[in-house]
Amino acid sequence: MTPESLEWLARFQRHLGSERRLSAHTASAYGQDLLRLVAYCDTEKLSDWSRVDSQHVRVLAARSHAGGLGPRSVQRLLSAVRTFFHFLIREGVLKSNPATDIRAPKAARRLPDTLDADQIGRLLEIPAEDALAIRDRALMELFYSSGLRLSELVSLDQGDVDLRDETVRVTGKGRRTRIVPVGRMAREALARWQRERAALAAIDETALFVGQTGRRLGQRAIQQRVAYWARRQGLPVHVHPHLFRHSFATHLLESSQDLRGVQELLGHADIGTTQVYTHLDFQHLARIYDKAHPRARRKR
Repeated sequence: MTPESLEWLARFQRHLGSERRLSAHTASAYGQDLLRLVAYCDTEKLSDWSRVDSQHVRVLAARSHAGGLGPRSVQRLLSAVRTFFHFLIREGVLKSNPATDIRAPKAARRLPDTLDADQIGRLLEIPAEDALAIRDRALMELFYSSGLRLSELVSLDQGDVDLRDETVRVTGKGRRTRIVPVGRMAREALARWQRERAALAAIDETALFVGQTGRRLGQRAIQQRVAYWARRQGLPVHVHPHLFRHSFATHLLESSQDLRGVQELLGHADIGTTQVYTHLDFQHLARIYDKAHPRARRKR
């Protein structure tokens, strides 16, 4: 690469910091990925960015993967290259982006962790010793009852829960709104919390869940309270709020086999996102098969 071409890398790094306001860590990751691109261009004797075409980018991705770079890292590499070429187009250096249609190899999908029904039951046996314990029981019951995301639960206002109608109105990703059922145990816990909330909440606070300051409870505080109760109730695993959502989806699929219904309840725009829970369900059935089928059991 010529010095003039390499200067565009430095300009791009400044652009990431000053205009896009990316963190130093993210900007550094972009820089490391683009060094791969420069090294590849040097081996191919490509002295100018305008000489890089889609085939070059495809070969770069393939060689990186063959050299040990994982699928997610190749995805990040292609994202960095795509963003850099988009910057060059904006600056009038290029007319088209050679990385636009290049796809990385698919990453193996990591199956989410879940709690079984007994673990959920143990976790939710929270003694009503004070207002905060009553609040924590209510928010965890609601997590599991309705499969909410952490951000969705944090944003709930008082008026979003209708205990008579047994539903909660949730605003999810993309500002999409859905109505989700609230189970009996969650309704009872919420009714107890609403009686306690009046003494804690600031007069003008609309949030359903508030902290000791009287203001809306934040995500970090909820994460800490969930982890606290998991330790106190003696669960042997790390428990985080999203674990309730994973458990909600898995337990529903195990009993109903209604993938479309679970998709609607979770607020997934793409059913492919929901299908990961079918793999969890299959794993559960496979374990039952291995234990029960006479031709599957291993000899002791």
